Amino acid sequence: MSAAVRPVRRIRLVWDDLRGRSGDRVVGQVARQIRAVRDGAELAREMAAGRVPSGEARTRMAEIEHAGDAERAALAAMLHGVLATPIDREDLYRLSRSVDDVLDNLRDFVREADMFGPPGLGFAVPPLDAVLEGLTSLDTAVRKVLAEPAAVTVAALGARKAGNRVRETRQAALTRLFAGPLDIDVLRRRELLDRLDAVGRRLGEAADALSDAMLKRSH
Repeated sequence: MSAAVRPVRRIRLVWDDLRGRSGDRVVGQVARQIRAVRDGAELAREMAAGRVPSGEARTRMAEIEHAGDAERAALAAMLHGVLATPIDREDLYRLSRSVDDVLDNLRDFVREADMFGPPGLGFAVPPLDAVLEGLTSLDTAVRKVLAEPAAVTVAALGARKAGNRVRETRQAALTRLFAGPLDIDVLRRRELLDRLDAVGRRLGEAADALSDAMLKRSH
């Protein structure tokens, strides 16, 4: 950005603050980051269902991760420029970091699936379905921050419960795996299920970050 453009942009940001529009911009940017993560979860789910080859999914996931990083960087720049935010900056950074961690673990899941090459990935579909449900709930919660703040905690709880379902579906899949012969494929699938468990934990942390932020805002 040129030196001549910076003052104009700064004036526009201040004007948005004065008109109460900066909150809309911040919320919209967080929602865009979540959408990028959802793109990654949908791709992982398509791979697990056998509709996208693992090698292709790995290449596409790298592009999605780049897009997610760009959205996170845009949020950081926005927070540096605005005077007022709908929730504390610290909580926004915490939420954004947790959302980014979800995408990082999805990236690792796709990469490891391509590297390990298990005979099938159907066991990963139920936990990935839960991840997608959780991201939808988190997106809904974020969009209610300004319009319906009293409903944010309930929507965020939906994301937290979805994260818990990731763990439950992982446990069910492990039970089925360990009921049969213990071979190298069982170990590969267990590693991939552990990676999805990490996705669920990070999703729960994102939900907690938003809930905590709204609790502080209400005081």
